[in-house]
Amino acid sequence: MLRVGLTGGIGAGKSAVARYLAGRGAVIVDSDVLAREVVAPGTEGLAEVVDTFGDGVLRDGALDRAALAAVVFADPSARARLERIIHPRVRARSEELTAAAGDSIVVNDIPLLVEVGLAPTFPLVLVVEAGHDVRLARLVERGLPPAEAESRMAAQASDGQRRAAADVVVDNSGTLAELHTRLATVWDRFVGFDENLAAGRRAARPVELTIAAPDGTWPEQYARLAARIRHAAGDLAVTLDHIGSTSVPGLPAKDILDIQLGVTDLAAADRLAPVLAAVGFPANPGEWWDNPKPPDTTIWYKRLHGSADPGRPVNLHVRTLDSPGWRWALMFRDWLRANPAEVAGYAQLKARLAAEGLTVNDYADAKEPWFDEAGALAEKWAATTGWAPTAATG
Repeated sequence: MLRVGLTGGIGAGKSAVARYLAGRGAVIVDSDVLAREVVAPGTEGLAEVVDTFGDGVLRDGALDRAALAAVVFADPSARARLERIIHPRVRARSEELTAAAGDSIVVNDIPLLVEVGLAPTFPLVLVVEAGHDVRLARLVERGLPPAEAESRMAAQASDGQRRAAADVVVDNSGTLAELHTRLATVWDRFVGFDENLAAGRRAARPVELTIAAPDGTWPEQYARLAARIRHAAGDLAVTLDHIGSTSVPGLPAKDILDIQLGVTDLAAADRLAPVLAAVGFPANPGEWWDNPKPPDTTIWYKRLHGSADPGRPVNLHVRTLDSPGWRWALMFRDWLRANPAEVAGYAQLKARLAAEGLTVNDYADAKEPWFDEAGALAEKWAATTGWAPTAATG
């Protein structure tokens, strides 16, 4: 089952997105609805709210939302106390509904998904956005005074913060028909992701080789995926690092993110396999290893996972901490980052091989002689500079 986190700023149009996805067969779990449900008359949630904020937030036995908003909206500490009452109950109810959804794609509509740090808990996050003036006009049309609408928008995460958490961003500044056209493509991605999760397989990758221009968002994309992996793996993940060509500024690359997950041993890697698969990174079948540097030495065994998301190819290399393969991946990355001339030479090699019309597999084989030579240079650089691996922990 694919679980999607849906969010967006007030007035962006999450409800319109949720209605479309429900029409395509998704189960919508609406946090706003659940937040009302858990403080309905007679619930433990309402009793705790009254104990915390007093009888003034009640009217005729029910929660007076306007009165409560007046208490908590301008007081961060009061808002935090309310969230400690509401959020755990909403999460518990959300889990119940998700479990009852069977094999359906589940979309969790969570207005404050970014603000409360829930993005890493979902295999995919969809953010709907619209321009500031569009959102303001919609809120005023709903009856909010302009000043209050501005205040509510300002109290939420910024567009940039939401985009940083988003695997998919859908613009909803235009017509409903335009929104539906964009969402049709998004839904196809959801379905492909869901099918791959069910089959326990990575998304199919193209055979034809394409080298993309450097993308300044690759580090941001890595950070989002790393947070997801770290959340799922917990203590079994000792280190997480962005490696490979997409980790080197200015270097063209296949649009595939390479991530290195360091573990204490390969037994830990095997224990992690079902956990990673559940959040969108199933293990590739069979045995996997890296060609040792220098050649003809002991094989560097590892585990290799890939992304089930057809919209974001990933190679997730699970290697033993401090092993030769783990060390080499970090050293080679840092050597390239420190030597612009080598980056330029590597880019020229990539362009030449791409022009030869190689397949992806042939391309990997064709680079091996260069890697052997470059690896020797990187080792000399490491020895000269006193380089030592400094791996990230998240």
